[in-house]
Amino acid sequence: MYSLGIDYGTNSVRALVVDVDTGAELGTWVYDYPSGQKGILLDPTDPDLARQNPRDYLVGLEGAVKGALARAAEHDGFDASRVVGIGVDTTGSTPIPVDVLGQPLAFQERFRTELDAYVWLWKDHTGHAEARRITETAARMRPHYLAKCGGTYSAEWYWAKILHCLHSSPDVFDAAHTWVEHADWIPAILTGTERPAALRRSVCAAGHKAMYHREWGGYPDAEFLAALDPRLVRLRDALPNEAHSVADAAGGLTVEWAGRLGLPTGIPVAVGAFDAHLGAVGSGIRRGTLVKIIGTSTCDLMIAPLDADCADVPGLCGVVPESVLPGQFGLEAGQSAVGDIFNWFVEGVKPAGKGHAELTAEAERLRPGESGLLALDWLNGNRTVLVDQRLTGMILGLTLHTTPAEIYRALVEATAFGARVIMERYEEYGDAVDRIVNCGGISDKNPFVMQIYADVMGRPVQISRSAQTCALGAAVAGAVVAGTDAGGHDSFDRAMQAMTGVRDTVFEPVPERRAVYDRLYALYRRLHDAFGVPGANGDLYDVMKDLLDIRDEMRRESHVA
Repeated sequence: MYSLGIDYGTNSVRALVVDVDTGAELGTWVYDYPSGQKGILLDPTDPDLARQNPRDYLVGLEGAVKGALARAAEHDGFDASRVVGIGVDTTGSTPIPVDVLGQPLAFQERFRTELDAYVWLWKDHTGHAEARRITETAARMRPHYLAKCGGTYSAEWYWAKILHCLHSSPDVFDAAHTWVEHADWIPAILTGTERPAALRRSVCAAGHKAMYHREWGGYPDAEFLAALDPRLVRLRDALPNEAHSVADAAGGLTVEWAGRLGLPTGIPVAVGAFDAHLGAVGSGIRRGTLVKIIGTSTCDLMIAPLDADCADVPGLCGVVPESVLPGQFGLEAGQSAVGDIFNWFVEGVKPAGKGHAELTAEAERLRPGESGLLALDWLNGNRTVLVDQRLTGMILGLTLHTTPAEIYRALVEATAFGARVIMERYEEYGDAVDRIVNCGGISDKNPFVMQIYADVMGRPVQISRSAQTCALGAAVAGAVVAGTDAGGHDSFDRAMQAMTGVRDTVFEPVPERRAVYDRLYALYRRLHDAFGVPGANGDLYDVMKDLLDIRDEMRRESHVA
């Protein structure tokens, strides 16, 4: 029997067909979104804006699934009629304004040219002022709301985007019956449950991005929303009091979509989740494991048993019951840009016309600290632990002799330093990190980056066995909602044991490199706090001098060697 995982990323959607007994991947297909710039609708007058076309999601759904099934059919014995379940993951928070039938407003002719009526992609930061207002209001009225989402509400999240739409496009806001996360909309489309009253909302999306928690009866109460703006109250009336985990089915595949995709009618579709959360599932997450999903941005996931005393961790994107796995708290953190930073340098700056491969080869020959450079990884703001989208990146230590490869390595190291900040925040609040499992395209393709992460973070780094880990995690969810009677699994533990794994290669920290990176990291933390923490000590006079000392020391050692 087989399961189908559908993974909606920032630039494309991919589908993966998996054997539920062995985890063997029989077919995969990636469909690039056709609209905008690599699938993203931009506004040259507003660098904070990032939207998507919901039609791309539907066209991509059909294209990716048909492509994956065609690839699977090249294997002897495969039959699409033996696909028993479907799982879906998407980016998030990526909400869609929809009408009373659950159809995106962007489908209406009157909103065809109105970007605010389209999908608000996770990386849209236009609501930064609204996020501050939500944080301030919650601190005054509902501090427990903030405690469960790290103490600061983010511009990347659900209510900040809706409130910004209310201010920037009241006509769109008024036309929207409700706002539906992308992760909830696709399963609803597949199961014919897109009408808001029938749609099952994901606890993953609701808990981490929309201030949902069972302790206070679901989404934020009307009094709190009215304090933000009375017009928000009607949206609360359209939201349910219960959200669901990926162990629940959103419904069965409709006749229409079964026909369009070439799959059996009625097979269960799991409630959706965010890509990173199901990437953690596809990586076989367990207690003590930090799973890093490294792509355009990163998400860093850990879990803790529901019966444990799990602390509310400042700066995290939430501590949410069953957002990753049933019976576990899901803890989410992350960086707002990683792969996007490397791509910005290569494709935007175009350093001497060199690509990733050439820069990687040159950067790999450098020793830690040899460049004399230190960068901050905030080119798209800071998601964790500062939760501030109004922060920007920097490169310190540039000279007339600085090379593109040195800058490239400094940018890689900066993302590793940012990852270490997150790991240390987890450990500060009692979540010990015994090992790190990385997944995503960079993890799969670039051992140079993985070794730097191991050296900086001081932990063994393993790589998920699958190159499509998020889609694999979605397929695991599909196998679980199918159940054993249909040939699937009766629990996530059994499904993950059968379908997931890590590669044999382990990146071990090199003590000599780690010692240098400890020195550089101390300087990074000073920059991090000076520019990111209000009231922090801002005396940075000696930082440049220390970087030069480290540079000269490393170059002397390199010359001796």
